[in-house]
Amino acid sequence: MTMRISDKAHVDRRAELDDDVEIGPFCVVGPEVTIGRGTRLLNHVTLTGWVTIGEFNQFYPGAVIGAEPQDLSYRGSRTRVLIGDRNVIRECVTVNRATEKEEGITVIGSRCLLMACCHVAHDCHIADGVVIANGTLLAGHVRIHQHAALSGSVGVHHFTTVGSYSFVGGMTRVLHDVPPYMLVDGNPGRPRCVNVVALKRHHFSHESIQALNEAYRLVYRAKVGLDHAREILRNDEKLLPPVNHFLNFVQEQQEGRHGRARQRRRAA
Repeated sequence: MTMRISDKAHVDRRAELDDDVEIGPFCVVGPEVTIGRGTRLLNHVTLTGWVTIGEFNQFYPGAVIGAEPQDLSYRGSRTRVLIGDRNVIRECVTVNRATEKEEGITVIGSRCLLMACCHVAHDCHIADGVVIANGTLLAGHVRIHQHAALSGSVGVHHFTTVGSYSFVGGMTRVLHDVPPYMLVDGNPGRPRCVNVVALKRHHFSHESIQALNEAYRLVYRAKVGLDHAREILRNDEKLLPPVNHFLNFVQEQQEGRHGRARQRRRAA
């Protein structure tokens, strides 16, 4: 199929566009942009800088992808944004390209939904299947693991990690890493319970959910310490792979700085 590009759009002739790309009116596509097949830019979308976009993505009006990082230390290097396949990027979402401080790339995986007015700052990595609701702001160097969900108007501190299958409640102030499988809420956010709804949706076994509930109780209610919790769970035959993953995540978090495992990577 052929590309459909509005005569009211500005697409640099050096941009690389695959088959069946649709670019609506008043979109701007810069010279260093690569767009995979079947991707649609509805209207008023800006792609600037070194941006690579996969297949069958949809960008809504006002989205700005690939602008310079909002970091005073940025020196103008050819840092990038990489976006996977089948994502939906809603109105006025901003995704900044990376700084030179880590790998030099801001990443959004595949099958993600970023709702209106989200901000993804420089050097963030978002894994597959993530949902981020309206007005949520990710500071620099944040990591969001697979199938996590962030509700509306959440603020995530830089160098924070949000674990897989977790849920962050609306208007939560996320200062510390969010453990996998947990529901976090509040100001500042704290683990409140196991995210049972997501685990059932993703077909976790009843035994795994029960074991995670017990791990949550030991770590956050009884506060017995990770080594003791691991011993109790092993003796009760509840040290299943998801529980191990949860305990290892919390251990790395505790070994980090300010409740964030990746904070150690921050330059002084």
